[in-house]
Amino acid sequence: MTPGRYHDAAKADNADLNAPGRVDADIPEVREIASVLRKRFHQARPEVRHLFAAARSAALSWIALPLLVSACVVSVIGLRGNFVPALLEWTGRKRAGDLDAGFSVLARRGIPAPEGIQPEPSEELARVRRELGRSVVNALTGLLAGAFLLVPVLSAAVALTVPFWWWLLPPHIVLNPAFFAVRDWPTALLTPLAAVVHLAVLVFLAPPLALLHARITVRRVTAGGKARLAHRLAEVTTSRAEALEAHAAELRRIERALHDSTQNRLVAVRLHLGIIERLLDGDPAKARELIAVTQSAAEEALAELRNVVRSIYPPVLADRGLAGAVSSLALRCPLPCAFEVGELARAPAAVEVAAYHVVAEALTNAVKHSGASRIRVTMGTEGEILYVTVTDDGRGGADEARGSGLTGIRSRVAAFDGTTEVSSPPGGPTTIRVELPCAC
Repeated sequence: MTPGRYHDAAKADNADLNAPGRVDADIPEVREIASVLRKRFHQARPEVRHLFAAARSAALSWIALPLLVSACVVSVIGLRGNFVPALLEWTGRKRAGDLDAGFSVLARRGIPAPEGIQPEPSEELARVRRELGRSVVNALTGLLAGAFLLVPVLSAAVALTVPFWWWLLPPHIVLNPAFFAVRDWPTALLTPLAAVVHLAVLVFLAPPLALLHARITVRRVTAGGKARLAHRLAEVTTSRAEALEAHAAELRRIERALHDSTQNRLVAVRLHLGIIERLLDGDPAKARELIAVTQSAAEEALAELRNVVRSIYPPVLADRGLAGAVSSLALRCPLPCAFEVGELARAPAAVEVAAYHVVAEALTNAVKHSGASRIRVTMGTEGEILYVTVTDDGRGGADEARGSGLTGIRSRVAAFDGTTEVSSPPGGPTTIRVELPCAC
């Protein structure tokens, strides 16, 4: 071949190598496959950890099952002790951990967590039975999760280490970790490649299995479908009844205030005016004295009417906002009262009125009944919740059954679907914490 022909052939070979569909077309595909594998491995790590945690939780559930059966027997025969409450507390903490793990798996998949937790029964035996049913389900599902996790991991470990010890086994024992018998050195040296297959099975199947286990775990604890709707309907019905009762009580209070004080003074003003009319011609001096008395009675009636109006919607709320209004309550309190306000977003007017009256009622109760020397009021917003905390260093032992103050606070807060927590152990301190939804 002449040099010219050789040069032309080399150019032709190079052109053939650089043609589309040869090397350049294969490299992106390899890179794409490698990228998919890396992504799969990255996604599978937390899911594998979840399956491992599920297996560990299942092991604890198998331990809890005989204890819960014993608790059922103890509750049925009526024995009292610390065993059942302590067991329920432990299973409750364990259930909360499993629920958090399930929520994490759902969050990684962008699946919204179901709202509403199943209300726990008030009876001890019913709670034990519910925990027993949950533990049975958790023990079975976690056992399956652990088996899936253990089988490919052990198979991969065996496949990787076969070349080091297969020749030590007796001749009648034949290994098959790579789906073929290992009887000689060539097959033994090829067996570690099967570990990739076992790990790939683990990596590709761990996410859907972890998601399935998370759904089962969350469904066992959250109120689903009709149960959640029924629970919410019961809450709304109770809240509506409390709201109507609070509204009726407020109307009765306003009616009493107008009837017992303002109306009586206005009637007195009217009588005085009639007497003045009769005295104007015969005794002008006496009429002038009664005019002064009538003017004083009219001013008192106006002052009491202003107080009634302020109780409906305090003007200080419109003038100074909720923080300023509560600050004025703290300044007017007969006892030393510290007021702390955090980040406070503006809430609807009705919610601010409720919070204002909660503080006013709590301060009044503390001054009258607690025997406290100091009071502390804390207020702020957390997300869409307005919270108010009133703490005093009094004797404690606050009981809603002995007075209407705490009951009025609870009813007023329940009207807005809020919550009221009262902590008042004997010897004090007493803490009232109120949370009101402020995104109405």
